[in-house]
Amino acid sequence: MCYLFTKNTVLLFVLTLLSCGKLFTSEDQSTKHEVAVGSKIPDAAQTDKGTPIVGANRTEKYIPLLKGKRVGIVANQTSVIFKDKNRTHLVDSLLALQVNVVTVFSPEHGFRGQADAAEHVADGVDTKTGLPIISLHGKTRKPLPEHLKAIDVMVFDIQDVGVRFYTYISTLHYVMEACAENNIPLIILDRPNPNGNYVDGPVLNPKHKSFVGMHPVALVHGMTIGEYAQMINGEKWLANGAQCNITVVTVENYTHDTPYSLLIKPSPN
Repeated sequence: MCYLFTKNTVLLFVLTLLSCGKLFTSEDQSTKHEVAVGSKIPDAAQTDKGTPIVGANRTEKYIPLLKGKRVGIVANQTSVIFKDKNRTHLVDSLLALQVNVVTVFSPEHGFRGQADAAEHVADGVDTKTGLPIISLHGKTRKPLPEHLKAIDVMVFDIQDVGVRFYTYISTLHYVMEACAENNIPLIILDRPNPNGNYVDGPVLNPKHKSFVGMHPVALVHGMTIGEYAQMINGEKWLANGAQCNITVVTVENYTHDTPYSLLIKPSPN
């Protein structure tokens, strides 16, 4: 009973901070790090020398891997490229660069991030680009073979917040599993973890595994989504111990002690 009370208390505390846009704070004897969820900082800070440059911005690292390929993209409203004071969605940028994007896969909250938590999201068509959208929070949570038969390479670019119950890492798991089973390479465009400077909370008991907690990690796990993907592979958490062929485009000018504020809320809640 004591364990359940502690677990629920920690979960309620973290949920409250995320929903209210307040601060996660970690403090030691010499340094205090604060990360605000949903706070406003100058857009130019994303490209200035010495500040984090997200994987999506490092186009020279991944565009050559996409040219001449049929590309699927797992993305939402956070999948943007920052330049000066402008933000361009990754899908729009790739299409402008003549990359053959054929399908978009959307996580919880949908491609444009407008659906409520746990809301069933249907497949559809993106009104701006005309691309088909396959929901991974609707009829299926894992791309099916028929979704992947016209795809040569998959790209995953979603901002995570580093807590176990965020379903974006569960979607990552199933995308990796589907790619491994269908021999499709996966390129992960990494982004900073705004809570990446500490690890806290109970480790999930595997018997309580669900879509809001799939792996035996701490409640606040401290990893970027690219690092998390490497852990999924390394720990052989995919079905039958499969390994996904992943390429992680890392964040430049980033360490786990780098303060980072989210410019775009990762969920509407």
